Amino acid sequence: MKLQKKSKILSVYFTAGYPSLNSTIPILKALERNGVDMVEVGMPYSDPMADGPVIQQSSAKAIANGMTIDKLFGQLHEARSVFSRPIMLMGYLNPILQYGLERFAQRASKVGVSGLIVPDMPLDYYRKSFKSICEKHKLGMVFLVTPNTTDDRVREIDELSSPFIYAVSTYAITGSQGLFSQKQSDYLTRLKNLNLQNPVIVGFGIHNRQTIDFAHTYAQGAIIGTAFINSLKGEKTLDSDIDLFFRNLGIKQ
Repeated sequence: MKLQKKSKILSVYFTAGYPSLNSTIPILKALERNGVDMVEVGMPYSDPMADGPVIQQSSAKAIANGMTIDKLFGQLHEARSVFSRPIMLMGYLNPILQYGLERFAQRASKVGVSGLIVPDMPLDYYRKSFKSICEKHKLGMVFLVTPNTTDDRVREIDELSSPFIYAVSTYAITGSQGLFSQKQSDYLTRLKNLNLQNPVIVGFGIHNRQTIDFAHTYAQGAIIGTAFINSLKGEKTLDSDIDLFFRNLGIKQ
């Protein structure tokens, strides 16, 4: 699977089952209406290591609401009639292992998932135990790079990743609200100069038009998560909350 756009890609992350159990389809419909290029649907997990407090809280609420992987697959199957953009599933390895690698990949592919983002997936484990399964079911696997990732490691990740590489903008957890600095410019310029085969999409710290534009200057795309989740007030106001969020970003289409 390849991304349809080559530049200025906007991806939005949200947690399945938040703010209510049945929010997934209304959120997807609103995101398509507002012109996003891709979505990352978070599978709630009780120990989300890379996530900041907002996503942690949304995950805890989703679990309390009764969200499970099976329920999410059912929602995504139904959503394919109203959402046409690529859907990535983002989550942690342990729930996937508990579900069963083959079973998980088969179900994900069947409901139209394009790929997976699993921050704690070791490269060697993926090569030996999961790569052939993902290829069999035509699922991409996105790996993360950070400012500490060496050039050789980035190239190794580039060989295994599809349909993009997730560039973590900072050393922090998700939800950072600062502005980007010369360090991020140098880091993303370094990635650009490696002439990678995959597009680079920047996440962590993307929260307004300025940070989106920054990411689009140095990479092919931007991922906004915490700021979007913060905008969701409740099930009854989802449409208006999401439309207002995109109007405030100044990128509603």
